[in-house]
Formats: sequence, C-alpha cells, structure tokens
Amino acid sequence: MVLDSLDRESIGPVSLRPIFSERVWGVETLPKWYAQPEAGKPVGEAWLTAETCVVDVGQFAGVSLAEMTRRFPEAFAGGAGAEFPLLVKTLFPREKLSVQVHPNDAQAGALGLGRGKTECWYVLSAEPGAELALGFREGISHDEVRAAIADGTLEEKLNYLPVKAGDMVFVDAGTVHSIGPGMVILETQEYSDITYRLYDFGRPRELHVDAGLAVTRTSSSAGLVAPVVMEGFTRLVASDYFVVDRFVAKDAGARLGLREKMQMLFALSEGASVESAAGSVALDPWRVLVLPGEGVEYSLRGAGEVIRIAQP
Repeated sequence: MVLDSLDRESIGPVSLRPIFSERVWGVETLPKWYAQPEAGKPVGEAWLTAETCVVDVGQFAGVSLAEMTRRFPEAFAGGAGAEFPLLVKTLFPREKLSVQVHPNDAQAGALGLGRGKTECWYVLSAEPGAELALGFREGISHDEVRAAIADGTLEEKLNYLPVKAGDMVFVDAGTVHSIGPGMVILETQEYSDITYRLYDFGRPRELHVDAGLAVTRTSSSAGLVAPVVMEGFTRLVASDYFVVDRFVAKDAGARLGLREKMQMLFALSEGASVESAAGSVALDPWRVLVLPGEGVEYSLRGAGEVIRIAQP
C-alpha cells in the first residue's frame, strides 16, 4: 500500500470527534461522556463516523474522515476510489421515532442514490418496558399498509419487541421499523441516510408513503440476534455489510486480529486502551477510534467492554 506523502510509515489509530444532530424526538441531557446540548435544542443522534467528523489529535488533527478516506482508500475503505463504508451513531430517543423504511442496495442504485441501508442496533441501556417496532404483527398487503397510514392505525399493525441492555437487533433493508423511547442505541449501518417516513405519530413532518411502500417488505428476517462466543470475543451480529463483536479488555491483552481491515472501536466505559508495537492509545468512552487496515497487530488492554465494528 502506498501512503500519502504526509506519513510514509504509518497512519495509526484515528480518534474522531462526534457530530451531534438536533431531533424533535431527542433528549436535552446526554450521557456524561458527551458535552450537554443547548437548552431547547434536543439531541437525537451523535454521528461517530460521519464523513464530516474530524480527527481529534495527532498528526491528522482537524482532517475530516472523508479526506482521510480519500488519502488512504485502501486503509479506510478497502479499495481505491471507495467511500467510507459504515456509519456508526448513538441514538437517544425521548419519544417514538417515526415509522420508517430504507431501500436495499439494488433499489437505491436504481434511483441513483448510492447504497441502501441495512443496519443493526446494540442496546446500550433500556428502561423497563422499552420496545422497538419491527415489521408487522401478521400478514399484510401494501394496500392495507397504505390504508392503515391513512386512517392512523398503522401503529396497531406493527410487531413490538421488548429490549434490554446488551441486546443486538438486526434490521435488514425493507423492514418497516420504529425505535421507542427509554433506551440508548449504538447503531451500525451502511453509510447511507436514505429514510422513507411512513408514519410520524401526528408530528407535522413530510411522509414518503409511495417511495416507502415501493421498498417495503411485509415479511423480513429482522429481529434479535443471539450472541455467539468465539475465541477471545463474542460475536453480536454478522451480515453482508458489517460484523459487530464485543471484547473485554484485559491486562494480559485481547488480540483484535483483522490486521488488513479497517476496524472501529467503541468503549463503553473508561479503562481500556489499544496497543500495537508503536505504543498505546486510550479509548475515549462513547467515541469511535478507527484502526486503519494497514497490517498492524492491535490488542486491547486494561478493563471494560469494547465494541468492535468491521466489514465482513
């Protein structure tokens, strides 16, 4: 791999500064790891790997993720000319999110919209009674969905899934879904912001009923994913677009592997660091540290749980 002239030897771990998005359904008090929002401006999402996120520290401080990917496409996106592949967010719903649906890759490509949007949700915290809506309670046609939207009964047709901290939920493209209040979610998705809003619980926002129904699957494989214990870590979900694993940092070191692939680390608390032959970098909780795919062997040390996100 030929690196940019700024650094011919190593890129090294890259810490990204989150970008916070105001949402009508968001919260006015964020977890302690983040700066608090301005009064009257509720935050619904923290985008952790947005292309406009900038590097926090080091030789690339102030450089955007989009520019890092342009300079080092093999290390950040797995190939020349590729874009950064995955968008990672934390979500803080104070109210129900809209009932929505996303196209798959083929549908998005046919519309000239790039990637589709398959995603997964790792539940970081959940109050008693917290639930998600995934798909429909029973068989339903597109015409029946349209009628339920028109008469305000779509909410009654949805299939509800109670969740607790530590659950992983897979949401394939085409699945009608909604996230309820009382939880905090770590979302991993294809890098796409295509959302078709079918129903919004009476909020006066635009709906995309025709476009949404055109990509809606009335049956899907979305749902809870059982964790699988692997050698040295737990696999939370694996799909064609992403794998998400849970590691426990140890004083003896927990080897990450995947030396040739870009990886993203999300620490749930303080106390963990990532190490290589070049040294050690502390993991700032609830941010993403990107490990470029440049052949470096990394391991986790210290204490605490760390979520690792990578392409398959």
